[in-house]
Amino acid sequence: MTDDLRVAGDGKAVSTLFILFGTLLIMDILSQSKVAVVIGLFLFTYLINLPFGSLRVRSRKFSFKWFMYIHIPIPAIFLLRVFSHLEFRYVPIFVFAALMGQFHGGKIEV
Repeated sequence: MTDDLRVAGDGKAVSTLFILFGTLLIMDILSQSKVAVVIGLFLFTYLINLPFGSLRVRSRKFSFKWFMYIHIPIPAIFLLRVFSHLEFRYVPIFVFAALMGQFHGGKIEV
């Protein structure tokens, strides 16, 4: 097998190895259902921030209530991320979901 890789000296061997390792990585992630956990926590983060975004918009900007409506969901999201054993690298995804939830929640009229 190593002889075959050396013959393809135009970069095909490297790209073949990248495709092989990429496929193995995707299979590993799917087998551990980490994708499902990330999607579920993303949806939870988004949905829990919707009502708080709606409340935030109705409070005076930079008041204590306004500050609390932004930060109250954070401990629940943090605990779920820790208990689901997700790495720190997924935090930006959940921050984005929280910002989207706050923004879209602010557009909801109740």
